[in-house]
Amino acid sequence: MAGIITITTDFGLSDGYVAAMKGAILDINPEVNVVDICHNIKPQNISQAAFVLSTAYLFFPKKTIHLVVVDPGVGTERQAIILRTPLADFVAPDNGVLSYVIEHFTGQPVTDDSDVRQTKVRPEVEAVVLTEPRFWRTPVSPTFHGRDIFAPVAAFLSLGFPPINFGKAITSVTMLPLPRPHQALDGSVLGHVLHIDGFGNLITDIRGDDLPETAGPLNIEIGRHAISGLSRTYAEGKGLLALIGSSGYLEISLKGGSAHAFLEVEVGGEIRVKKVPGRSQE
Repeated sequence: MAGIITITTDFGLSDGYVAAMKGAILDINPEVNVVDICHNIKPQNISQAAFVLSTAYLFFPKKTIHLVVVDPGVGTERQAIILRTPLADFVAPDNGVLSYVIEHFTGQPVTDDSDVRQTKVRPEVEAVVLTEPRFWRTPVSPTFHGRDIFAPVAAFLSLGFPPINFGKAITSVTMLPLPRPHQALDGSVLGHVLHIDGFGNLITDIRGDDLPETAGPLNIEIGRHAISGLSRTYAEGKGLLALIGSSGYLEISLKGGSAHAFLEVEVGGEIRVKKVPGRSQE
C-alpha cells in the first residue's frame, strides 16, 4: 500500500540511525514513499525541530504521515503519540515537537513568557497515546524508540490502521512556549532569531503582517548592524539583506555569504524593526 511518510530527526547522517528507521518502515510497508525533511536538527533541540517541521508539512499531500524523532526524554515516562489532523497524521514524542502543528489546529498560541503546558485538542483532531506493543519491534531498545516504536507505528498507520488501534485517546497534548514578536513603546517590533538555515540565513519570528504600519521606510537592526528597507529576493542589493522568506518570516541574509557567520548572532538573538518617519518607502 503506497503512501508518504516523512522523517525529521536530530540523528545526522554520519551514523546508521536514520537508515535503521527507514528499514523498520519498509519491512512493514515496502511500498510506502519515505521522504526526509531534515536530520540536521541540533541534538535534542525540540523547538528547532518544531519550527523546521512547520515550514514543510503543509506542502505535502493530505494524509501524509509525518514522523518526528527529536526525543531527549527517550526511555523516560514521556508519552509517545499519534496526532491525526484534517491535513495529515503525526507520530512523535509528546514533548512539544508538534507545537506549531497544534497551534495551527487549535488557534491557541503559547507565548514565550508561558511555561510548557498541556493544551486541549479540538474535536477535529484525534490524539492517541501509544500503548499497544503489538505494533512495536521487539525487543524495544530503551535508547532507540525511533526505530522500535515510532517507525513501526508510522508504517502500520500507512497501511490504514486507525489511530485508536495503537493505544488510547487523550484530550490534551504538550505545547512549548513559542517565541513571539512584540511591539515596543516606540512602535518598533522586537523579535528573535528562530532558526539558522544551511545558507546561514537568520530566520526570525517576525511575519510580514507583524511589521510596523506607520509611515516611512523600514529599518532593521540586528547585532551592531542596520539594514534599510526590505529586499524582494536574495540577489538584490549588496551585503546584508532583509526579506520575507518562503516560510513567511522575516529573514536576514548576506549576499554571497553567511549572515550567521558575519553577524555572529545565534538562535534567540534580538532583532528590531521600525519605520523611519518623514520619508516615503521606495
